[in-house]
Amino acid sequence: MAVSAPRPVGIDTLLARVREGLDRVEAEEAYSAAQAGEALLVDIRYSALRERDGLIPGALVVERNELEWRLDPHGSHRAPEATSHDLRVVVVCNEGYASSLAAVSLHQLGLHRATDLVGGFQAWKAAGLPVTA
Repeated sequence: MAVSAPRPVGIDTLLARVREGLDRVEAEEAYSAAQAGEALLVDIRYSALRERDGLIPGALVVERNELEWRLDPHGSHRAPEATSHDLRVVVVCNEGYASSLAAVSLHQLGLHRATDLVGGFQAWKAAGLPVTA
């Protein structure tokens, strides 16, 4: 008996589904958690956006295509900050879309506290939170 392929869904439906499993955070909450040492902010924006808009001070910059390798606590290419599967990671993209999908991918690696920033870097900047050139 042949197994049928999963029914296709649009990106908006997929995004809504994956966000149901995330405890997404607003910019002020992400800032407070990072300042208190309770969360690692991870900026996955590509270099042109970082150059154009600036950086979040203290955020770990990891290109999206390297994210899982850099944050897997048991991986051979992990970042020094990737210390545990209990690490609270807040993924930041430009506007808060790609970061939701990235956070779910981190969940699949066992980083059960991974989430993302609602509105992404643009929401951070609009909230008047620190940005460096």
